[in-house]
Parts: sequence; C-alpha cells; structure tokens
Amino acid sequence: MFDDAIIVQSAISAFNNAALVAPAFFWSALLTLPLYAIVWAMGGKIAEYLHWSHGNIIARSALWTVIITIGWVVLFGGNYAVLRDDTSTLPFMIAAITFVSFVFIGSYTRDIKWWRREHIAYVMLVLFALGVSDTHIWWGPLMQIGAAFFGFFVGRTSKVEMPAIPGVLLVMGATVTAMLMQPEYFRFGQLGNLTWVHLFAVLLFGMLVAATLAVRNINARGRIHNSAHIKLRWMIRFVCALGIGLFIMTESVPVFIGVAVAVFLLVALNVWHAKKIPGVMGDKLFALSVVLFGILTTMPVITAIGIICFVNMPQLDFGHEISRLL
Repeated sequence: MFDDAIIVQSAISAFNNAALVAPAFFWSALLTLPLYAIVWAMGGKIAEYLHWSHGNIIARSALWTVIITIGWVVLFGGNYAVLRDDTSTLPFMIAAITFVSFVFIGSYTRDIKWWRREHIAYVMLVLFALGVSDTHIWWGPLMQIGAAFFGFFVGRTSKVEMPAIPGVLLVMGATVTAMLMQPEYFRFGQLGNLTWVHLFAVLLFGMLVAATLAVRNINARGRIHNSAHIKLRWMIRFVCALGIGLFIMTESVPVFIGVAVAVFLLVALNVWHAKKIPGVMGDKLFALSVVLFGILTTMPVITAIGIICFVNMPQLDFGHEISRLL
C-alpha cells in the first residue's frame, strides 16, 4: 500500500484525470489574457526599453526563447523512474534538444567570456541542473552535460551563426514533439489521451511552424497554371484534412509530423503560384509560432516575446494573406 511506485502512480493517475477536463495550458492562457493585452498595447515601448529594433528583434527574441525553453525543459520536466522505462526514447530526445539549444546559445554569445570568475558560478549552476535532470540511470547526467558541452563548443567554434528563425523553430518543434511523445512528463496531459483542446493547439503550432518555413524559404514566382494549381491545392487540402482526422484518432507523433509536412507543401505550392508575398509575412508567422509555443508550455514570458515581435513588425492585411496561403 505504501510502496513508492504505487504512491507515485496514484498521484499521476489523479493528475491525468484532472488533465482530461482541465487542460492547464488553456486555463493559464485564459487567465493571463490581461497581461497579454498590456504587452500588446505597450509592445513598442517595451521593445524600445529592451533596445530591440527592426534589425535585431528577430535574433534577440529567438535567443531568449531558446534560453528560456532549455531552462524549462531541464527544470520543469519531471524525473520519475516510473515514467522513464527502459524503452523510452525521451532522455535521448531531451539530449538532442539540449545539444541544438546550446549550439544556438554558443553561436550567439561569442562575445561573452564564460571562463571568467564572475561567470563560473552560473556555468556550474547550469551543469548541476543538467546533471540532476536525468538521474534515471548512471549515464544520464553524463549524456545531458555532454550534449550541452559539445553543443556549446560547436556553436562557439563554427564560422557562422546558427540561423535565428530555423534554429528556434527547431528547438520549439522538438520540444512540442517531446511533449506529444510523453505528455505527462511535461505536465501537458494524460498518457496518450489528450483532449481536443490539447490536440488542436499542437496541430495549430505544427501548422504555423510549417507555414513559417515555407513562406521564408519558397519564392513567389507566379508559376503553375490556374487550373492545375486549383487541383493540386484541393488534393493537398484533402491530405491535410485526412491527416488531421487520423492524428485526432491516434495522437501519433509520425502523423503529427506528416500533417506538418503536408501543410508545408500546401503553403509552398500557394507561395510558388503567387506573384508576390509580403516579406514580413514569414516574420509574422514566426512571431505567432512563438506566441503559441509559450501558451502550450505555460510560459507567459515567451508568449510576451512573441507578441512584442508581432506588434513591432510592419503592418499588413494578415487575414487576407493567410487565406492566400491556405
């Protein structure tokens, strides 16, 4: 009755039952709406206070998003043996997120000399947190610390900085995928049984990431005949709808990735067919991705960063442009 595993499993079961009817990330976002409204109204002044301008707002917001995300992954995730059996790939997924995050951080903090005496305490604190975040097996701390060390080394020694938007989208996308793989580890939802609110939010995030990559990497050329474009467009839309339905039924990570790929192809097709797409559209979609990621992970700071980016970018008819992309 008082066995440790039974007590922990009972607590998890109670949490899972609550998560079925009360998705925490949704209610957190709802309760913090007044904060977001203030950030929206004061976005220009906040950016000015932070010395964020049109030239550096993407890079700085991306860097802080990555720093806060890796801190959240390390500190917020649980570390219970009953949740990390021998077949779980989650420790390796977290190590991969750690590696990419520190590549990003290392490439954007080259001017900071971390070996100085005033910085040693921060470095030791980070290493300690990484070590205790994965103690389910003896090599767990070594894997996480090694991933951080080699990632930071690659970032510091590489000749070019890691691209800001693709880099942060990779970190955010991998984190959401990990949440979908094992939702209870990140306090996101029940084991393999998420509500429609969870599923819709995750799908929307995947679509935003795919659309951002498509708009920023595909050039508008006015190609493809109208009749062929319409047929291809509806065919890919059908595939997207089929994938969404399958994801809702299975909650499968491969299906989630497949839906994101299908959305990427749909948006890429529409961008390639269009004669012109506003250059700021990709940045706007990136800002919305950051906003939704902050909501999914219950990190209002990241949501606020996304809002600041969105309101400080040039204005455009966003609704009309979205309809063109879909």
